[in-house]
Amino acid sequence: MSETLERQVIAALKARGLTLAAAESCTGGLAAKRLTDVPGASAVFLGGVVSYTNGVKERVLHVPHETLEAYSAVSEQTARAMAEGVRALTGADLGLSVTGVAGPDRDDRGHEVGTVYLALSAGTETQTRQLHLTGGRPAIRDRSADEMFRMLLAYIQIKESDPHGKE
Repeated sequence: MSETLERQVIAALKARGLTLAAAESCTGGLAAKRLTDVPGASAVFLGGVVSYTNGVKERVLHVPHETLEAYSAVSEQTARAMAEGVRALTGADLGLSVTGVAGPDRDDRGHEVGTVYLALSAGTETQTRQLHLTGGRPAIRDRSADEMFRMLLAYIQIKESDPHGKE
């Protein structure tokens, strides 16, 4: 039996001595729930923010109002600001975010269902990814959380091969 993605994430963070925080919009806290289902997650997962509205994105995560106006909540720019914001808020080594349209309808800016943006903030860099997922609302939310974990695991694997180590 293979380990779940969330167990792999917790183990990889522990092995590297890194902490994580998450900012979630379209997943509604699903990634945090899955991480905290793993015994011992509190050693590395500091917490998360479910920023389902733009107001919370602005007030709690400090996503600039101008970013939300110019690019919308479903954008690379917003995902980047969310990841950086949750990292600053919690003091975590890594900030992971997700924002998108889980359905059942496109958003008010015309983004199709399944349009999802992820971001990972670490050190002085923030990586982003855009996804185009299919399926119903539960499937899009599950797959978004899976892709968050895959993005984080890929980052950690790259850093493990980096001779300079932790940022």
